[in-house]
Amino acid sequence: MEKRFDESVPSLRLAGGVDIPQIGFGTFKIPACDTQRAVEEALTLGYRHVDTAAAYNNEEGVGAALKALGKEDEVFVTTKLRNADQGYESAMRAFEESRAKLGVDIVDLYLIHWPAPSQDRYVDAWRALIELRDQGAVRAIGVSNFMREHLERIELETGQLPCINQIESHPGYWQPDLEELCVSKGIAIEAYSPLGHGGDIASAPVVHAAERLGVTPAQVVLRWHLQKGHVFIPKSTHVDRMRANLDVLGFELGVDDIAALDGLDARGNRCGNDPYTFDRPQTLEDMLSRGNL
Repeated sequence: MEKRFDESVPSLRLAGGVDIPQIGFGTFKIPACDTQRAVEEALTLGYRHVDTAAAYNNEEGVGAALKALGKEDEVFVTTKLRNADQGYESAMRAFEESRAKLGVDIVDLYLIHWPAPSQDRYVDAWRALIELRDQGAVRAIGVSNFMREHLERIELETGQLPCINQIESHPGYWQPDLEELCVSKGIAIEAYSPLGHGGDIASAPVVHAAERLGVTPAQVVLRWHLQKGHVFIPKSTHVDRMRANLDVLGFELGVDDIAALDGLDARGNRCGNDPYTFDRPQTLEDMLSRGNL
């Protein structure tokens, strides 16, 4: 059944016909003990898209918030398969664990979190996601951090492409070549770290646009994502920032603003890991050892 979302937040239609709210609420590094509160606050403010992952160890908190507010049928929920669970059978088992923790019958979007190419199991994992979608357990399937050769390989070996690729994207590092490829293949771009961990908001083009428009630099960057057609998932545990991150619909960037922010792209401004080499298992122990929980 198609979900109906608050029309005050724009949605995109993914390949396959599933609608996804463009503005989501990210939960990376929100501790499990704080997740229910943070998600409840976000949903109360008007967010209708929540992004989590098995590796974040907070799926249960997301599910508890949905249940507490009675929003299970009104919120788009994304979760992700961790690297340690790649492969066909292991992905099928991991999905059931995530679905149980979220407390939902159907997951709106399920992603392979990283290609982890050294493991060479992402194609088998992709076959599992295709099966889950065909069974009706998942409404849409996609990937995260997949580069050109990873996308081309799953297309070659399975004949099916993801409807979305969740990648690091912000003005200082928006990967235009990868974005062009995805758009040409009908793959939507979902931006994580959409503010560049705060680095982009201090740049001159962003500050000048914010001053002219009477908004914050962070709102300028998020509006840039919106106008580029990205889905984006800013994270905050502070209500005022949650509200501000959602409040990007009352102004518009000009063509020159977009070009100036596009021009900030630089290969050295990556905030996260390299998809070609990152192969950590993302187990609880691994995430704790790296300070991600």
